Amino acid sequence: MLWQGNWITRTRIISGLILFAFAFFHFINLGLGLISTDTMERMQDVRHMITRTPLGGLVLTGALITHLGLALWRLALRRSLRMPLSQAVQTALGLLIPLQLLRHITHTTVAHQNFAVNDTYPYVIVLMWNAPAVWWQSALLLVVWVHGCMGLHFWLRLTDWWRNALPYMIGLAVFIPSFALAGLLTEGRRIYDIFVEGTERAALMASYNWPSQDSFASLQLVETRLVQIFVFFLFLTAMIYGLRKLLRRRRSVRITYRNGPIVVAEKGMTLLEMSRANAIPHTALCGGKGRCTTCRVVIEDGADTLPPPSDAEARSLAAVRAPQNMRLACQIHPNAPLSVCRLFRPDGQKGRAHASQGEERQLAILFLDMRGFTARTSGQLPYDVVFLLNRFFDAIVPCILNNGGTVDKYLGDGLLAVFEAPDAVKSAQAGLHAVTDIGRAVADFNETLLSEGEAPVRIGMGLHLGEVVIGEIGSSGNAPRTIIGDTVNAASRLEAQTKELGVELLVSAQALLAAGYDTQKLGLRDFQLRGVSAPLAALPVRQTMELPEILDVPGH
Repeated sequence: MLWQGNWITRTRIISGLILFAFAFFHFINLGLGLISTDTMERMQDVRHMITRTPLGGLVLTGALITHLGLALWRLALRRSLRMPLSQAVQTALGLLIPLQLLRHITHTTVAHQNFAVNDTYPYVIVLMWNAPAVWWQSALLLVVWVHGCMGLHFWLRLTDWWRNALPYMIGLAVFIPSFALAGLLTEGRRIYDIFVEGTERAALMASYNWPSQDSFASLQLVETRLVQIFVFFLFLTAMIYGLRKLLRRRRSVRITYRNGPIVVAEKGMTLLEMSRANAIPHTALCGGKGRCTTCRVVIEDGADTLPPPSDAEARSLAAVRAPQNMRLACQIHPNAPLSVCRLFRPDGQKGRAHASQGEERQLAILFLDMRGFTARTSGQLPYDVVFLLNRFFDAIVPCILNNGGTVDKYLGDGLLAVFEAPDAVKSAQAGLHAVTDIGRAVADFNETLLSEGEAPVRIGMGLHLGEVVIGEIGSSGNAPRTIIGDTVNAASRLEAQTKELGVELLVSAQALLAAGYDTQKLGLRDFQLRGVSAPLAALPVRQTMELPEILDVPGH
């Protein structure tokens, strides 16, 4: 997962990790000024044993040039500068770094190599203290750190361990620059006071091999040349991007949207990509992967210029009984002018959460219903009915919440719960643990009812696992987060089937398999459920408390 992509992508990752490691230890080293100058300088000596060797210097310089060069190259080859805000911020910060970093390199590494300057931290700090340079270098520290942390997060965010460790990483990300700036402030005050006092100034300048005026002039010239080189490559990047854009427009295609603009886009892009590149709202709940039909369009003119739908597109269109002139925007690549009408259009309001776009997840779904509720409460006062329901839910809902589930909605005398987890395995296991705990909670609840002279309650539950669409569904500003899909319908049908069988629970084979159980050893039955196309295998459980024994779960 972490190393997918071509060699350019992997090279950018490796070079970025090298630079991030250098920055991390550099900032820790600077923060040691809080402890003592000797501690700071000893760690710097250790770092220089790696970075100031020919091999270390080659690796570090190569990583810097490679990372910056590939970033500019990637920017030059982009089809559009439209990008997510987080990516735009990271890119902008990355382009700002060299403007200050080149000054820092000039007065440290270049000064050390060309003029034998002893560029210890006290030397560098006193050189820029009480001048705008200290503010610029402090800003450079923050920009480098934020840029690196964003890159690290974008790289690792797909891994489970990173998501789990993210709260701690955020704390570390805040601590490191704070520690470094505190060390800078402490050491800056100390060394600058010594220079102002004057008695040790000459000895310190001699120990640093303080550059002469001519040396400073030479370093200033080097800094100017380095900045000019960077600006040249930045200008070259812009020229390449602009030239490629002009060349693409020569082989472009015109798209006319009904009740919308007329755009000219590059051939080879999908219609959905063309819409996004031109800031045209275009719904695509699955993200443009052809797994839904919300991006579909009616081709009003030019349909004969498009190739026939692929098998995947044809299946999706057939599922919604689409007419011949309807296509999926994420699957067609216009090569001739088209006139299209978007079937679904976003409202464009910024208040919509990201979840309103929806995502597909494989999750465990639980339907629960109280049996005979209508007959039980017939003739009772409304207050008593509500009181009984609330007591019932107070008894069972903690079993769901304690196992990582959430109640999606209450359905009168029942509920729909979903177990969101990083993967299907954990979701299924959470669902099985929850229904077992519910069985025990209902038994305890019934004992309380019997002691009060009330009849016990009976329940039916259906637990199933499969693909669901989860997102904010409803009008803008009034769209609760909920789940939809065939899996929800199947779980509901399983719950209804428990009434006919006289059992408390039906667990689907999918949920059992995902949780790691061998279903061949269990007494599964096939059920033909209304609204479910294929028979569904499930395990009937007469009393839910018996589930651990049936599954042979020790110590549960």
